Amino acid sequence: PACLLLPRLPQGCWPPRPGSALPQLYTIYLIHSGQFDKTPAIIARRYSDFERLNRRLRGQFGSDLAGVAFPRKRLRRNFTAETIAKRSRAFEQFLSHLHAMAEVRRCPAFLEFFFLHDLQTAQRLTCSGMYREALAAWSNAYRLQDKLAVCSSGRFLLTLAGLAVCQQELDQLGEAHRHCEQALQLLETQHGHPLLGPFLQAHVHLSWRVGKDKRRSEARLQALQEAGVVLDQQPSLKEFLIKETLD
Repeated sequence: PACLLLPRLPQGCWPPRPGSALPQLYTIYLIHSGQFDKTPAIIARRYSDFERLNRRLRGQFGSDLAGVAFPRKRLRRNFTAETIAKRSRAFEQFLSHLHAMAEVRRCPAFLEFFFLHDLQTAQRLTCSGMYREALAAWSNAYRLQDKLAVCSSGRFLLTLAGLAVCQQELDQLGEAHRHCEQALQLLETQHGHPLLGPFLQAHVHLSWRVGKDKRRSEARLQALQEAGVVLDQQPSLKEFLIKETLD
């Protein structure tokens, strides 16, 4: 993917008042490179977020990042439009250089800089019953992981669970069913995964609701029972989301 980064100030303030301590937000658009992307994933990060990422990666990769520049804060004129625009371009180059390094772009610290905040927000909103707002956060987390090509990780399965739960609560049953099927495809060979039972049970229920074939999922549930899994003790997708720790 390619990253396009643009500066943004909260509450429409441009430029900030002299001496103002308003946090500067940088908006990052993630798009698939080499094609027109109608659905970019969007996040906003502060200087401190970039600084934390830089510190973690340099601690992990050391001299491998010696040639990757990081924009420093200025003692004077730190919040002028010119400084912000220059820093925005520097952050874009910083992320592009990191992404070009295969080992870095696969490490959790780099990946979670993009989508962990959305996952935490989505989980909190889901637990609070704010399903429409949570669905927007889960959807953005889905797009972010898709652009970053990490659609087989545990975080992605959790994202699919969040989407399915919120869509079911909002009566978007066809979409919830589709995301359960996507998760079960990823879990095809992971017979001991803790989300397998919850996804199978959700898929059987949703298949019945939308009039789809549920026999294969029922057979997989039967196989789990025969392997000693007590299905009555399996959490629902929503219960799994509530209990999962995201840090």
